Amino acid sequence: MPVSESEPPAHPELEVVESETRYAKFVVEPLKRGFGATLGNALRRVLLGSLPGAAITAVQIQGIQHEYSTIPDVREDVSEILMNLKRVRLKPLGDQEGLLRLEVQGPGQVTAGDLQPSADFEVANPELYLASLDSAKVRLSMELRVEIGTGYVVATSTEDMPIGFIPLDATFTPIVKVNYAVGKTRVGQVTDYERLTLEVWTDGAKGPQEAVREAANILMDSFSLFGNVGLETADDGEGRSLPDVPLETFNMPIEKLELSARTLNCLKRSKINKVGEILEKSQDELLKIKNFGDKSLVELNERLEAMGIVSKEAVASLEEADEPEPADATVEADAEGLVEAEAETP
Repeated sequence: MPVSESEPPAHPELEVVESETRYAKFVVEPLKRGFGATLGNALRRVLLGSLPGAAITAVQIQGIQHEYSTIPDVREDVSEILMNLKRVRLKPLGDQEGLLRLEVQGPGQVTAGDLQPSADFEVANPELYLASLDSAKVRLSMELRVEIGTGYVVATSTEDMPIGFIPLDATFTPIVKVNYAVGKTRVGQVTDYERLTLEVWTDGAKGPQEAVREAANILMDSFSLFGNVGLETADDGEGRSLPDVPLETFNMPIEKLELSARTLNCLKRSKINKVGEILEKSQDELLKIKNFGDKSLVELNERLEAMGIVSKEAVASLEEADEPEPADATVEADAEGLVEAEAETP
């Protein structure tokens, strides 16, 4: 029976050609024409921009009030130390933010490996140089705030931070680089198939094979949304009406709402990545998210309204729907009915 050029004779197979702690090379073949670039580009974009990771977002150095200070008998000034701290790569052991401490007495070099052990995070590059202490009298003491997030987040204001903390730009992604190449391959006498070669470099906080698995799952979850195209849901399963928004808006990444870094990271840590996932939750459910308070809720509602995703009336109705009915409302109503009934009795 002749082989059809439009259908592969077998399912494509994935081979891990090389695998190290921070590098892996994958080959997938045979793929139908055009699918090499489709899969390669999708995986590359998700790997670089959508995988969660941990990063230092703020630093408090004992005796220091701002980043332009200097520390006696420390070779680097504070701004140089902060630049080095940005390069510390952390492996989260859970999904919660936390604190790390550094306590070092001079003289000698300070590296990321000098950070005190934590049950929440593991240092992936302990050899990273941080500073040099030139005197036995100097002691470097600092507290580091670590958060979970995705992509690159610019340092925010200190209004939500304890006094003395200096905010840092944070690179959450554990991926250093991704390359893919598409070449031709053959099956029997048919040469109209493609081979996809994918190379992934990580910072050690996450292994390359784990990263590819995670990226593939993100893509599968996202593509599964299209299985419900044209099927409208009247409510969220709990009898609460959802705003009527286009599918494009429903699937919009929450980054496009231009929220503050704190609000954005709170949502992402709770696995909320799309606008539709916000709309599916009540105000009370949102307020149960860790570190997501009234201020964050007001900001979120204002952005949804400003972008025309929900109307002011819709926001108000959601807030009213979540307000508990006063406990004595029913009793008061029953009492009024009883008075009226007695008044009508001859």
